[in-house]
Amino acid sequence: MNGTPGSGKIVGVAALTFAAALALSACGGGAGGTGSSSGSGDLSGTVTVDGSSTVAPLTTAAAEIFAEEQPKVRVTVGTSGTGGGFEKFCAGETDISDASRPIENEEKSACEAKGITYGQLTVANDALTVVVNKDADWVDCLTVAQLKKIWEPGSKVNNWNQVDSSFPSEPLKLFGAGTDSGTFDYFTEKINGKEGASRTDYSPTEDDNVTVQGVAGSKGGLGYFGYSYFEENTDKLKALKIDGGAGCVAPSVQTAQDGTYKPLSRPLFIYPNVESLDKAQVLGFVEYYVDNNESIAKDARFIPLNSEQETVLTSSFDKLKASVK
Repeated sequence: MNGTPGSGKIVGVAALTFAAALALSACGGGAGGTGSSSGSGDLSGTVTVDGSSTVAPLTTAAAEIFAEEQPKVRVTVGTSGTGGGFEKFCAGETDISDASRPIENEEKSACEAKGITYGQLTVANDALTVVVNKDADWVDCLTVAQLKKIWEPGSKVNNWNQVDSSFPSEPLKLFGAGTDSGTFDYFTEKINGKEGASRTDYSPTEDDNVTVQGVAGSKGGLGYFGYSYFEENTDKLKALKIDGGAGCVAPSVQTAQDGTYKPLSRPLFIYPNVESLDKAQVLGFVEYYVDNNESIAKDARFIPLNSEQETVLTSSFDKLKASVK
C-alpha cells in the first residue's frame, strides 16, 4: 500500500524527498549517485529508497531527522508497495527497499540474477490494524473466522448482518491493500490461509490514505493497514480488537511487542543493497537508522523493537558492514 500519514515530522505522499548527510568518506557504486566528502566531513549525493507504504513513513522520519544534523545528502522515499519495491531493488534501481514482509523466493531469484546482494534488517514492529467508521457502534471485535468470512475468495458478504446476526442491516463497504502491497500479502495469508487469496470486489489501493478516506466516509466501511495510519487518524476511525483464539485483543505497542495481538502483529524491514553500502551516504544513512531506530519509531508513531529484536538488529548490521568491500 502507498501513502504517508503525517506525524510532527512526516509530510507528503509518494516519492518524498528529504536532505540527509553523513559524516563518512565517499565511495562509489550502485543506484542513487556518488557521494563526495568535504573537508568538514559533510557529504553530498543521493540515497534512493522504495517499497512498502507501511514502512515509508518510518524511513521518511529517519531521513528527515537525519537531515537536521547533516543536510547535504538527498534521500528519496517512494511507495510502490513491498512487491513493487523489490522489483526496482532487484533491478538495481534503488539503494534500499522498504518491506512489510520478508523477501520471497521469486524476488530472491530476481536479485540473484542481477547480482544484487543485500541485508535484511528489522527496524520496527507493526500491528496490522482493522478499522471501521467511528459511527459503527455495533462492533468492537471480530474473530479471525469472521474476517475470513468477509475477505475470503468468492465471499458475497455485503452487509454487516451477514457477518453476525446481531449486527444491524448496514451495507458493508470494503477497502484494502493493493496486490503489490506486503500488507495485502500478510493479511491474506494470516486471515485466509494463503498469500494473495482474497475476494476481489473491494476497493484496492496502493495509497493507505485512500483507505482512510473510504472508511471514514462510509458508516459501514471496513479496511486494514499499518498501525501508524490508524494512530494518525484516531479522530476519523475506530480500530477493532481481534480474536485470534485467545479472546479479543486491541492493537497497541505492548500487544505487538509481546506477540499477544495475533495473528496480525508483524516485523517491518529495510533491505540495503550491499554494493550501495560502498557509497558513504548510503552506509551512513543506514547506520543512523539502525543506531536511532527507537527514537525514529516513536517519532513516526511506529512500534519500536523489543530488547531481543534490538540485539539481533545490532548484530545483523555489524555483519552487514563487515561484508562491505
